[in-house]
Amino acid sequence: MARKMRIGIATYEDFKQYTKAIARGDVKPKSDAPTIWFESIESMAQVLSSKNQELLKTIRDNDPKSLTELADISGRKLSNLSRTLKTMEKYGIVTLEKDNDRVIKPHICASEFSAVFGI
Repeated sequence: MARKMRIGIATYEDFKQYTKAIARGDVKPKSDAPTIWFESIESMAQVLSSKNQELLKTIRDNDPKSLTELADISGRKLSNLSRTLKTMEKYGIVTLEKDNDRVIKPHICASEFSAVFGI
């Protein structure tokens, strides 16, 4: 079952300082702290574009058994689809599970998002 994901927007330097403070024990993340971070609203918008949200819905609704099947269902080129899903995997939005036959099956990890940021 996919979970809710809280998104934080922070510069790389701010995020780096935040994670160092956690590592030192100076900061304890709250239970509602972001689980993924983007450097800008624009970078978040690229990863979670309308087209990519549709892709996540397609995965959720069709449970494709492979990237090839997902490409057929979604009408997207396999190379583009693979690149997009690897980016999403980097952020923990999807997982790409490889079976013994080296067939890659996509799974969504998040289906609801909220963003937190300040100025």
